[in-house]
Amino acid sequence: MDWLQALFCEQGIAHAVLTLALAITGGLLLGKVKVGGVSLGITWILFVGIALSHFGMTIDAPVLHFVKEFGLILFVFSIGLQVGPGFFSSFKHGGMTLVTLASAIVLLGVLTTYVLHLTTGVDIPTMVGILSGAVTNTPGLGAAQQAYADATGINDPNIALGYAVAYPLGVIGIIFSMLLVRYVMRVNFKKEDEGLAAISNEHKMAERVSVEFTNETLDGQKIGYLRELVNRAFVISRILHADGSITIADAETVLTNGDRLLVISSPDDMPAVIAFFGHTVEMTDEEWGKNTPNSELVSRRILITKSNINGKKFSDLKLRTRYGINITRINRAGVDLIPYQGMELQIGDRVMVVGSLKAIEKVEGVLGNSLKKLNQPNLITIFVGIALGVLLGSIPLLNVPQPVKLGLAGGPLIVAILIGRFGPHYHLVTYTTMSANLMLREVGIALFLAAVGIGAGDGFIETIVNGGYRWIGYGAIITVLPLLLVGFFARIVLKLNYYTMMGLFAGSMTDPPALAYANGTAGNDMPAVSYATVYPVVMFLRVLTAQIFILFAL
Repeated sequence: MDWLQALFCEQGIAHAVLTLALAITGGLLLGKVKVGGVSLGITWILFVGIALSHFGMTIDAPVLHFVKEFGLILFVFSIGLQVGPGFFSSFKHGGMTLVTLASAIVLLGVLTTYVLHLTTGVDIPTMVGILSGAVTNTPGLGAAQQAYADATGINDPNIALGYAVAYPLGVIGIIFSMLLVRYVMRVNFKKEDEGLAAISNEHKMAERVSVEFTNETLDGQKIGYLRELVNRAFVISRILHADGSITIADAETVLTNGDRLLVISSPDDMPAVIAFFGHTVEMTDEEWGKNTPNSELVSRRILITKSNINGKKFSDLKLRTRYGINITRINRAGVDLIPYQGMELQIGDRVMVVGSLKAIEKVEGVLGNSLKKLNQPNLITIFVGIALGVLLGSIPLLNVPQPVKLGLAGGPLIVAILIGRFGPHYHLVTYTTMSANLMLREVGIALFLAAVGIGAGDGFIETIVNGGYRWIGYGAIITVLPLLLVGFFARIVLKLNYYTMMGLFAGSMTDPPALAYANGTAGNDMPAVSYATVYPVVMFLRVLTAQIFILFAL
């Protein structure tokens, strides 16, 4: 049985893999347990890791550090790819508000830490370690340690111990703050879903309206000319003529008074489009589905799966001219968009095509429409993006006196957002299936939590017994107080959507476990979008304030 003892007690690759697997398995099993209908979910991995480390199952520091950082990179990169397509539009609609709220949380945390230092007498280096743990910010810890060492020539172990003691309750404190706001404010998820749909137009990015053309001054003009006049984004899908025939519209189609038009436009542009053409009329889908004299009109969503289409514009493909079809909507990441000739297509887009059955079959051949092809992973984009993210995260932005960097989490996250948004423009295939994205995300966060727990377990109990238990309380105050102050203000005064607030809480604390909990609770991408919106600025502020705090004490 020597081999079994060696496997559990001696350092090595097999021991490291076994320890990580046990921490993750135990944490996931405990995550299924609910108390009062609430579970910490995947966060349990952290505490199982602490327990294993306390009983002697540790991992060599270099291996543990690699696993932690690589897991975090996988987690944030998969999030960036997912939220990238909608990131910049979300930033325009309330992004600055989120960044301001997140910055307020950071500054309130620093102020709370300083007040605790004055009232308790705990030295500032230790308080900075507690602050970094309470807000679950490892780069801030590293910056504080390095700034102290550079200024004094020695290392202060209390910085790391304060971090280790405060970190576990920091994770719980963030989730607790989310739950407290939810129950105090009596959040109703059904109403939040309705509010979210209204804010993001998630279900109404494209509306269909039947309009009778009655503008006599424009009688006999082509649709292409009228589109330039109205200066609004719209598509005319089909036209019902006076003789009862239905035809597909294109830029060269001439409109005649009395024609009925099936118009697709955004909610913002639709009133102007209706007023320009005439007035609305009631027509059912069955009436629009009537046949033309020569062919059957059908509508079908076609999935873009051919790599040579990625990044191309509609104007390059000339689908209307070549096949006599009309494209009325583009569904991208669950949102319907109004197509235009300059729009760049991406693999994974679902294109709504209207035309004859034969024409649509030809368009399918051009665009792909093969689910099998989408199941193949595009690893080149992922690993090129990770490499670029590591480079970006390593660039020093400020020197005070240590370089302030985005780090191995911030760099990959920003690059993933940029690739998700602009990658198709450079013919990069950024599409991953939802299951593949979730797998990368969950594997990454599981490895990260297991590594953090195993790293924090050694000496954890001893520190608490010897007076460190007070640090847990200080850390809890630093975690919860700023979140609740800003959270209640954002909810009561700004009427912030709860899903967005959960992402704000997790992002302001740069805390992946809290984001994983928020995503699981919300069941949509809004927490991830707000997390990604505030994360870069918050990471910068966390690192900067940690260093300034240390220098202020010396």
